[in-house]
Amino acid sequence: MKFPLLHLFVILSVSLPVSAFAELSLPHCFSDHMVLQRERAAQIWGQADAQAEVTVRFKDQSATTKADANGHWKTQIPTGAADAQGAELTVTSHGENVKVSDVLVGEVWLASGQSNMYFTMDRVPAYEALMAKANYPGLRMFNAPLVTAEKPQADIEGPWSLCSPETVPSYSAVAFFFALKLHQELGVPVGVIKTAWGGKPVETFTSREALNTLPGTKAMVDKLMEEAATYDPPQAQAAYEKRLEQWKATMAAAKGQPADDRKRLPKKPAAPKPPLLTEGKPGVLYNAMIHPFVGYTMRGAIWYQGEGNAKAGAVPYDQTLPLMIRDWRQRWKDEFSFYFVQLANYREPSTAPGTPDPWPLLQDRMRHILETTPKTGMAVINDVGEANDIHPKDKQTPGERLARWALAKDYRRDILHSSPLYRSSKVKDGAMQITFDHVGAGLKSRDGGPLKRFEIAGADRVWHWADASVKGKDQVVVSNPAVPQPVAVRYAWASNPEGANLINGEGLPASVFRTDDWNDVEVTATETGGRSNQEKRRILGAEIKALNAQSAKMDKTSPDFKATRKKIQEMLAEFKAMAPSKAK
Repeated sequence: MKFPLLHLFVILSVSLPVSAFAELSLPHCFSDHMVLQRERAAQIWGQADAQAEVTVRFKDQSATTKADANGHWKTQIPTGAADAQGAELTVTSHGENVKVSDVLVGEVWLASGQSNMYFTMDRVPAYEALMAKANYPGLRMFNAPLVTAEKPQADIEGPWSLCSPETVPSYSAVAFFFALKLHQELGVPVGVIKTAWGGKPVETFTSREALNTLPGTKAMVDKLMEEAATYDPPQAQAAYEKRLEQWKATMAAAKGQPADDRKRLPKKPAAPKPPLLTEGKPGVLYNAMIHPFVGYTMRGAIWYQGEGNAKAGAVPYDQTLPLMIRDWRQRWKDEFSFYFVQLANYREPSTAPGTPDPWPLLQDRMRHILETTPKTGMAVINDVGEANDIHPKDKQTPGERLARWALAKDYRRDILHSSPLYRSSKVKDGAMQITFDHVGAGLKSRDGGPLKRFEIAGADRVWHWADASVKGKDQVVVSNPAVPQPVAVRYAWASNPEGANLINGEGLPASVFRTDDWNDVEVTATETGGRSNQEKRRILGAEIKALNAQSAKMDKTSPDFKATRKKIQEMLAEFKAMAPSKAK
């Protein structure tokens, strides 16, 4: 049977998938002003007609490949040495042509995490003069938008921008100072891909496939899938409208009241979202904000996150962050460098030794990651935090301390890159001798005074403030007459260890550490946000009981005893204030 030509075309059109006739295209990460990683075979990918031949040209290099049955194609093209002169990258296929202009060759890094990485330059008044002069055409950034996705996405919107007084206000401040340091030290273009979202835990930046390999995080995925299966949009909308009306009533009642008399007002409730599209849920931000960049050839990643995981009951961070690092590296098929910022000091300074607190616990688990995960580095910033703000304004210090790791490890600069890190300990003559790595010219006190914030305990596990002094270049001797047979030492073990002053020859502050593995660090009343009042009261009661037990073993005339009893009285007052009202 013979078919007219038009009929034959219709039959073929119906039988072939839509992707068979895909328009030649590149994802947004390959766009004008981008930076390609130097001295590598940079991966380039996109869409074309199914089975079509695709050619990529850049400078004097070219590479030809063939799209698969779905129109997906990927190839590699050598980039050569760093080049600050913008060049054109072209992609051709079946007569179609895509051009990318002003492409530089230099160093490429991914910057991710939560609010302290997202924190933009324009939020710091002290940076205004610097921003006014920030004309660095060789420093560029891709700002990924805040989006969520149920499944891994192939693309995400967002342009590359040249650093200028007009664009730099929206740059991640930490990423900017990191990139600027590299740009100035190396003399080559630097590109940063920023994928950060405030208030989000590490699990949302990790793929669900990876999360399913760890029991603690698999339970999170299982719970999410259960929520998704039972999600009822009309019911969720009705519940939201009820919460919204309650919020409006609360705000109306507070209107006109003196500020000092007003209770802390609740936030306006958020509109309902399907669980698989809710930011912060396991894998959601990986799908939308990480997966589109998987394969983009780069030197490494920088990371500032952890606040969202510093809480009682969280899966240990020295399990979840390495899981994410392995996940990313496996997907990139590259053991790239990964440098992270240790949490800064935060909240009111503690006055009693041995106070349970998940903040230094997470900081110390970050330190352990250095020992277990290769090609990682940690910027210690326990000296730049703010008691009343979880977002320290000083973003230059963490950015430049991250750059130290990159300069030393990736670019072979002969500089001291790390803060002092605990190496080992031993008991000698009634004292603990602590040995450190990364001391440079030698350990010392930042202010020239005695070393502070060292705690010491014996077998009874009662903590005391300790005397501490530097011995030689790399040791600190820690003691207290009340502990003649010490078994454990901690340093800077508090959310805000005010006075901690141990530094190395370069002025880098020593990391928090502990020599014990006791479990008295797990619970705190300061990290019970989101729990019921009854649960908060139960945890606070457990803290009071633990401190009472400690104080019973203390010398009643010692400063430690007085400080602990004062803390207990404060906590008792809070405990009583949380008691449920009696029915009249």
